[in-house]
Amino acid sequence: MERTCRLCSRLFFRIGVDLFICVSKDDGVTTSRWLESARKGWAAFTARHAWARWVQRWGISLGSLALGVVTLLVFRRGIEYFPWFVGYLLLLWLAGVVCAETRRELAARGPKLLWRALDYTVQTLFHGLLVFLLPIYYGSTTLTSANVGFLLFLAVAAVLTSVDPWYRAILTRYRRVEILLFGFGLFASLNVAFPLVGVQTTWALPLTGILSLLVLTPVLHRGPKRSWPGALLRAGLWGVVAALLLWLLRAYIPPVPMQMTRGTFARSVSLLEPQEPVARLSVGEARIWGGVTAFTAIAAPAGLREPIYHVWQKDGTIVARVPLALMGVEHPGGFRTYSRKTGLGFNPAGSWTVDVLTTYDQLIGRVRLTVTP
Repeated sequence: MERTCRLCSRLFFRIGVDLFICVSKDDGVTTSRWLESARKGWAAFTARHAWARWVQRWGISLGSLALGVVTLLVFRRGIEYFPWFVGYLLLLWLAGVVCAETRRELAARGPKLLWRALDYTVQTLFHGLLVFLLPIYYGSTTLTSANVGFLLFLAVAAVLTSVDPWYRAILTRYRRVEILLFGFGLFASLNVAFPLVGVQTTWALPLTGILSLLVLTPVLHRGPKRSWPGALLRAGLWGVVAALLLWLLRAYIPPVPMQMTRGTFARSVSLLEPQEPVARLSVGEARIWGGVTAFTAIAAPAGLREPIYHVWQKDGTIVARVPLALMGVEHPGGFRTYSRKTGLGFNPAGSWTVDVLTTYDQLIGRVRLTVTP
């Protein structure tokens, strides 16, 4: 197995490495001189023009941001672009993780211009991925819940990878941050991809944790005495640990790509449309109505393959858990579902909420109602 891995590694790495490294050898003197001349010419140009120094400092950041916006516009057009998304992930993995050895060898022996160009390419691709993921996680996040923390971390990573001076300053002091961010980006993207190929949203979490660590095997292979089987074993063990942690922390992770597109309390639902929607209701009106109905519409790009629940709470105390069992109908705005509560208790005044949960308690959305005395 180790021999096979080494052969595959050479197939992906060595041709590019040897091509880049050759410029530092005797037969690459002309290329080396050209690169050195270009570097000195650019240094002289920036010394004379202030705007060129500004471009040198911020140009990569602006280019990375522009590519991220383009990626967002292309991929957000519809689910039919999902194969492009998978291809983009493969490209990022090849450029970032699989090329880790190439980047190290270039940094050690090759021209600085070449390995820095590869670093910038990886950074730009990574930034484009994070910008693409932001609106997906934003749509699935309930901003008043614990899963907003994941969205904030994703936003910080997107900003960090777009501002090149910040990114380089952090990597200079903390080299492992790059691997941490890369692993986080792979996890966030695979967590979106798995449900789109038929995996239940909650089960996608542990599978994503395992696969995200397995694809980092080339990084764990670093070192002169480390073998590919050993690196793969370590990646698998860390993947199992990550899967267990993700399962325990599932309530803090948005159930992408599902999201609640509409939600309201109402007097009733007719033809899957809420009748007399309200956000505030008096005790007298609630008793005249004989109860209230919670209406929600859930967008699921790949369809709903698992039951979802309405969990009714009054002042933070759970009073009912209603399985919806996919009783809604898929409309352009999503699957429309509802549940009704008739027994509101002796004193229904207070703050009522209905949480829309997956089978294993990932929060899809929340609807609020205030009942006044």
